[in-house]
Amino acid sequence: MTIAVGEKLPEATFLAPSDDGPTRIAGADFFAGKKVVLFGLPGAFTPTCDGNHLPGFLSRHDEIIAKGVDRIAVVSVNDVFVMKAWEAASGAKGKIVFLADGNATFAKAIGLDADMSVAGFGTRMRRFSMIVEDGTVTSLNLEVERGKAEISGAETILSQL
Repeated sequence: MTIAVGEKLPEATFLAPSDDGPTRIAGADFFAGKKVVLFGLPGAFTPTCDGNHLPGFLSRHDEIIAKGVDRIAVVSVNDVFVMKAWEAASGAKGKIVFLADGNATFAKAIGLDADMSVAGFGTRMRRFSMIVEDGTVTSLNLEVERGKAEISGAETILSQL
């Protein structure tokens, strides 16, 4: 079942890139007492994710933060080393937190996992964005059309803040 507005995020542990190597981040700690914009996508370096979804949040970073958001994070079913390479290549280091959900554990727990085996991706994450306040989802935007990042894009989030 897909997570809904008003629900708490489930327990999750992510891996995040750091200068000292992969760092474990407990979701409960990451979201506690914070207003977080979280967006998820099928994969780092893929055309829509790399060319549209991430760049939208990066270019609107300052506007989003100015609306009272504590942090912006992206999550994907990729390993932490791919996420580190994407963080470096995108120029988003220090602005957007990159969270690896390598086994799709979080994606499955929030009901946003997707079988993309037909494209050779295996289990991935559906494209979404959400606003999370102190661990509770206050806004959720699920992309409907493949190859688009409009419903789940930065513009939508800005209008909801």
